[in-house]
Amino acid sequence: MKNKVLKVFPLILGLFFLCSAAGVAAAEKIGFVDVRGIMINSEAGKKASEEFKKAFEKNKVQIQAKEAELKKLKDDLEKQRSILTETALKERENSYQKKFRDYQLLVKDANEELQNRDQELSKAMLPEIMKVISKIGEKEKYTAIFDVGTIPFPYYAKENDLTSRVIDEFNRTYKPKK
Repeated sequence: MKNKVLKVFPLILGLFFLCSAAGVAAAEKIGFVDVRGIMINSEAGKKASEEFKKAFEKNKVQIQAKEAELKKLKDDLEKQRSILTETALKERENSYQKKFRDYQLLVKDANEELQNRDQELSKAMLPEIMKVISKIGEKEKYTAIFDVGTIPFPYYAKENDLTSRVIDEFNRTYKPKK
């Protein structure tokens, strides 16, 4: 019973807050943005996406080459299994296992590299995006601006969506650090 109350309490508190704020809402000005959409659709985001795709394709080519090599080694090993001595078979299996581990490391490193690039891009762009949002909020006297990507809103008025305005301002002001 106590767990149910603890789970429902934030919902009740939120509803209470919304109901009590309803009377004041006419004087409040609320805006909405999609920060992830800004990161993806801004000029800097599109440029970073292209660089990301190039890195992905480069890694993909290397990985596919390793996969083809592994497949060929495995096929050769299976074809020759019956004619190889036990020692030669073990040597070939060990060689295959080593190359398979190298392949796994290559895939892991490629994935980590792409994740790191994505995180670096987010780290570089996010503070600048937040500055633009704050600037618009202060200039136009918004009480609050919410990110629809982090807080799920079942409905919000599209005229209060500031995403395209933030993208335009961000495109004008953002200078990536080299």
